[in-house]
Amino acid sequence: MSGICGWIGWNTPERDLIEKMAVPLGRFDGTATESAMGARCAVAVAALEGAADIHLRDGVLAAVWGHPVLRDAALADQAAQQGVAAVLAGQRHLGPEKLCALLDGAFALCVLDERAGEAILATDRAAVSPLTWQVAGETLLFASSADALLRHPLVRGEIDPQGIYNYVYFHMVPAPGTVYRDQHRLLPGHYLHYRQGRIETQPYWRMRFQEDGKRSFDDLKSDFLAQLRHAVGTAAGGAKVGAFLSGGTDSSTIAGMLCDVTGTPADTYSIGFAAQGYDEMEYARIASRHFGTRHHEYYVTPEDVVAAIPDVAAVCDQPFGNASAVPAFYCARLARADGITRMLGGDGGDELFGGNERYAKQHVFALYERVPPLLRKALLEPAVFNFPGGDRVTLLRKAKSYIEQASVGMPARLETYNLLGRYGAQQVFSADFLAGVDTGEPLAGLARTYDASDAKSLINRMLALDLKITLADNDLPKVMKACELAGVEAAFPFLNDAMVAFSAGLTPQQKLNGTQLRWFFKEALKGFLPNEIITKQKHGFGLPFGVWLQQHKGLQELASDSLTDLKRRGIVRGDFIEQLTGRHLQEHAGYHGTMVWVLMMLEQWFRQRAGA
Repeated sequence: MSGICGWIGWNTPERDLIEKMAVPLGRFDGTATESAMGARCAVAVAALEGAADIHLRDGVLAAVWGHPVLRDAALADQAAQQGVAAVLAGQRHLGPEKLCALLDGAFALCVLDERAGEAILATDRAAVSPLTWQVAGETLLFASSADALLRHPLVRGEIDPQGIYNYVYFHMVPAPGTVYRDQHRLLPGHYLHYRQGRIETQPYWRMRFQEDGKRSFDDLKSDFLAQLRHAVGTAAGGAKVGAFLSGGTDSSTIAGMLCDVTGTPADTYSIGFAAQGYDEMEYARIASRHFGTRHHEYYVTPEDVVAAIPDVAAVCDQPFGNASAVPAFYCARLARADGITRMLGGDGGDELFGGNERYAKQHVFALYERVPPLLRKALLEPAVFNFPGGDRVTLLRKAKSYIEQASVGMPARLETYNLLGRYGAQQVFSADFLAGVDTGEPLAGLARTYDASDAKSLINRMLALDLKITLADNDLPKVMKACELAGVEAAFPFLNDAMVAFSAGLTPQQKLNGTQLRWFFKEALKGFLPNEIITKQKHGFGLPFGVWLQQHKGLQELASDSLTDLKRRGIVRGDFIEQLTGRHLQEHAGYHGTMVWVLMMLEQWFRQRAGA
């Protein structure tokens, strides 16, 4: 992954400070670092060859991390001669919104004008290349990793209890929040404009859905396949490339198109688990045979999990509780051993084309809203909730559950089964910790994101929410950090800007046809994907942690040791941890094992941070 870091407004002649900040950026993948300094600004970029560019001239310092593409042909030609950073420095008069609109692709950028005391920071439309920032006095500091910021003397690195609470709620810390006080992350498709000590953050891009599309299916299919081919070709260019292959529709599509684009068998990589109900290797093998890939497999063991946990916690600059990071790491490591330098992932397909099971479920719940209120309140609900002995009648129990969930407004309804909500915050956290937390903030943050979309349909409003919460805050960091730990780049063809724009033009029914998920996507790929892949249930690289925790002594010892130390931090109640690892885990290992993992990774993250 590597990254970028720097500042404006700090007067120091010591170049070793910016190089010190950059050390965490290349810690795991060993990438080279470039740096430059002005009188009151500095920047460093750690990246593989071709993914970094720095320009310094006349008090203006510009830098780019990633693989941006200039939309304008004349500017692209100029960039080929002078570099993208020089072009951006020369176009800064456009202002931040128009400047960012010049670019496609995955990138983080800075343009620092120390004479004017002005800076522009930006991240790409999916936040594949993240940016964290902080103002300290008259200095603006920024980095793709909070670990880099912590190395600057102006940064205190004080833990924010709200960030910890949000982590336990979501199993990650949603942007723009962080786990540190006074630190913030840029949202996807946003810029920061700093002028004479004043900060403004605004979107330069939003997902705009055209919901009344009238293009024929044949026309759409032809365009889709062309866009897909272009996106995979662009993502694969300039690297020895492989592809994640879980056997799902997204990864199988990317793997098959990679074979088509290159004209040679693609290298594909899959992870399996020797645990009933978790192993989907056979679907990956079906896809591999169908497309003729050079397929590579690895079966993750409990011992592998124990070995990887400290490193996974170390590579994440925020607490991160997505257990799938472990199998993703072993998959990427297997590829790296074969000389692969870039891995293509299928992430984004669900969020663009309507592939998550909850979209169908929420469609069913939304049907209740169409029932006239008088009929709901005067007849249906009294009959269901007041029926004598109704709790003993299966049909009535299901009807009651349906009405209760359907009566919760969106997007809070999506969190009906939230683990922390089920336990209760007061049962999980200490009273002292909760005194410094707004327990309503997670749902309030969801609502702000949900309400920011101008989509008219339920499916598109959920897609807009998931592009931020599920993709940018969770799935992309999982893959990016796993690949960084393994020493390879990650790229996501579905997030190609033209592909994203194409998906926005599909009608709601082409994404969710009744309760049929990603209708257009699957119809368009019939004959390309194997039928078994098109009709399979969604799964992915899920980790059987709860099951293994009951059986494997090493995992038990690591979890017990971690949670024992977490008790001493005064965040989580000791009696809750005792209940969780005792009665709860015995009752349902898969369900309660998730919270064990989340709390264990929180403690592991603390251990990896200096001064924790």
